[in-house]
Amino acid sequence: SNVVISSPYQNGPVDKAGIKAGDIIVSIDGQTVKNKDLEDVGLLLKGAPGTSIKMVVRNPITHQESEKTVVREEIKISSVPFAGFMGKNKDVAYVYLSQFIQNSARDIQNSLDSLKKINGNLKGIVLDLRGNPGGLLDEAVKICNLFIPKGQLVVSTKGKNNEWSKEFRTESAPWDLKIPLVVLINHQSASASEIVSGTLQDMDRAVVMGTRSFGKGLVQNIVPLGFNTRLKVTTAKYYIPSGRCIQALDYSHRNEDGSVSKVPDSLMKTFYTKAGRPVKDGGGVLPDITIEEEEWSKIAISLLVNHHIFNYATRYYYENPSIGPAASFKISNSDFNDFRNYLEEQKFVYHSQNENILTELKERMLLEGTFENIRPQYEALFSKLRNAKEEDLLQNKQAISDLLSNEIVGRYYYQNGQVVNRLNMEDPTLKEAIELINKPSSIEKILKK
Repeated sequence: SNVVISSPYQNGPVDKAGIKAGDIIVSIDGQTVKNKDLEDVGLLLKGAPGTSIKMVVRNPITHQESEKTVVREEIKISSVPFAGFMGKNKDVAYVYLSQFIQNSARDIQNSLDSLKKINGNLKGIVLDLRGNPGGLLDEAVKICNLFIPKGQLVVSTKGKNNEWSKEFRTESAPWDLKIPLVVLINHQSASASEIVSGTLQDMDRAVVMGTRSFGKGLVQNIVPLGFNTRLKVTTAKYYIPSGRCIQALDYSHRNEDGSVSKVPDSLMKTFYTKAGRPVKDGGGVLPDITIEEEEWSKIAISLLVNHHIFNYATRYYYENPSIGPAASFKISNSDFNDFRNYLEEQKFVYHSQNENILTELKERMLLEGTFENIRPQYEALFSKLRNAKEEDLLQNKQAISDLLSNEIVGRYYYQNGQVVNRLNMEDPTLKEAIELINKPSSIEKILKK
């Protein structure tokens, strides 16, 4: 299989070398990379800053190959792709944190300092941790420290051995103890994201909004073994200030077949926040206000998994020298029709849920020997369902258009532009968070016992 550039960092070494998203890597320093593992490709790319490598890449549209010289640099990625003002009066600070890496807390504080310098009368802050998989534990503690006092317990680890049991407390003066704060989470918010949202909830410092988080509350160490192998060992669990653990999967009680289940709601224990509000353990962080996200349709998932969204965006980029501002860009009806034509060219195969059910029915009837009796009716119905692919595309036009628009924006404005673009789409959770900040009495009511 080919190795494709998915999203180069803006002004990073690959970007400076003129390599674009969609380009196919043919070789690195003379070594062919086709069918290589991504880990092996990564090893070829890594090296000391200032050294260079020769990369041969193939243009995905013209199929022409060219050699690019990439000068390695120390990669510095901000964990805050976007921070800005929200709300009708532009007085709500919004900060999107993508991951917990070195200096994440400093990135958030710098963003808030900049926003406060522009508008000293901030009504509140929305900290967006949706889709954030976590990262460095000490950065999670420092981020909590921005909003809670020095010396406060944020998280503790408890294992069978005393050496694995530790406490992590805030060590600095806070940035602001009183400004209204809303933290957004979803099912993909994990680990350090859950420590921040759970701790701020336990301290009654923030209203947590969205959907239940992932439930990653294990401390794991990597033990190197022989023959280039490693063993991941669980040594402890994370506990937040109320005493609850956010781990969702219960590995200590396996099913008969060895599989692992989530802790059932009936076995979840009740703990209490600093103000005495009841909170549950055993399944990630449950938000104070639940707002379910709209699930992607089966056809949208199929388009993503089969790279049709990505590949169409590549074609669009080479056919259009420029687009409008990232914040307001949306593909037109003409663009959507062009995408439909593209899918026809690619012979896009998509099986709806009804088709799958009908196929299962056929298989059962073949086993029973009764299929021939209804073959004509089956084939007629299956043909009608197959034609429903076009209908599914049109029914999910808005969601698919949003996915296309966001992928296209990334080609011109990189990851930052994609965040800005998403913020201007319909986002019920963010809208609710801004409305809540504009009602301080409502926040106080939620955070009281």
